[in-house]
Amino acid sequence: MEEFFDVLNEKGNFTGKAESREKCHKEGLWHKAVVVFIINSKNQVLLQRRSQNKRMWPNMWDVTAGGHVLAGEFGFEAIIREAKEELGIELNKNEMTFLGSSISTNNKGDIINKHFNEYYIVNKDLDLTRLKLQKEEVSEVKWIDKNDIIKKIKNNYEEITDKEGCWEYLIKYYDWKDRK
Repeated sequence: MEEFFDVLNEKGNFTGKAESREKCHKEGLWHKAVVVFIINSKNQVLLQRRSQNKRMWPNMWDVTAGGHVLAGEFGFEAIIREAKEELGIELNKNEMTFLGSSISTNNKGDIINKHFNEYYIVNKDLDLTRLKLQKEEVSEVKWIDKNDIIKKIKNNYEEITDKEGCWEYLIKYYDWKDRK
């Protein structure tokens, strides 16, 4: 089934148009994307390894869940949908803390990704053996300690996706949490 995204202008405002994923990525049309980091009571963040078949960042460790916001959808709805599809995790809006937003542009091969990104945190303990991974998207998952993920981010995104702005919000969240 073909996905359609709301097309935004360069300021992030809705244009009233929706276009296919293919057209948005081919023509570099602005659209929305979301990211969620799930952090457990040990202060570890859940990462997923992207499938080897992914066109962007194959086999790389990535955020807990994320993806595009479909036409007519709010960011929190996309998080709920993506967490369920990719990992089999049931989330609800009340569990989510909105961290912030940024813009990013990633050009990889024939894909021009121009995103207005939204970032969320969910504090939740999960048994990884009970997750249902979407094999087309995710090959494995793991918990990683706060200091280890920060080291990877600061070491030029060692073994993780180089998603602009994304990981910096995780560091900012950890910094805020340490000050509390």
